[in-house]
Amino acid sequence: MPSAKTAPAEAGATSPRILLADDDRGFCELLREYLSGQGFAITCVHDGVAAVDAVRSGGVDAVVLDVMMPRADGFRVLEQLRGGGHVPVLMLTARGEDVDRIVGLEMGADDYLPKPCNPRELSARLRAILRRTRPAPEARGLVCGELTLVPAARSCRLRGAEIELTASEFDVLRVLVEEAGKVVPKEDLARRALRRPLGLFDRSIDMHVSRLRTKLGDGANGAPRIRTVRNRGYLLPVPA
Repeated sequence: MPSAKTAPAEAGATSPRILLADDDRGFCELLREYLSGQGFAITCVHDGVAAVDAVRSGGVDAVVLDVMMPRADGFRVLEQLRGGGHVPVLMLTARGEDVDRIVGLEMGADDYLPKPCNPRELSARLRAILRRTRPAPEARGLVCGELTLVPAARSCRLRGAEIELTASEFDVLRVLVEEAGKVVPKEDLARRALRRPLGLFDRSIDMHVSRLRTKLGDGANGAPRIRTVRNRGYLLPVPA
């Protein structure tokens, strides 16, 4: 198994710990040097099995995951990670491969970037993900009918039962609960939940809402809990 390569010790114990999984060693080294200089503690692995092992060993705050890797591709790795935890995952996909991006989002990826990516943009995306997954404590939960969200604990309950959500799914739902009864435009959802604007042909919000509908099921009246308002956005109705 390829050995992991970590950032220098001066990154500090409080530095965000990022696992970079990509079999292109030169590309990994370029990103490692840049992200280390931005205050991240980077561990590099170069195949899918090593990526899963590294996450399961603990001490990973977020994963940057390439789709094409030996031993297990990025989709197989994402499937295994989502089966046993909720570490945030940013997928790296080949430029122009819309199918890879859509499949990754459908499987629970929190964000994606096409390769080759701009290291500065990758750093900004990682910070946005980490801000969402490590928020400041909040004293009270958010309640909308049968749904209860506790942002400090990243907890979602439906009729008292815990619903496991990815970081991005939680933040999309949080915005909809905060704006319950109002239509939230997709662009606003992207800026508030994903901390970035929507790109051209970007279906990230649609994919996250689709997964939320699957996990939350229909409301008491059989209608989707999250409604699509054509040409406007999404709405979480306030129960009567």
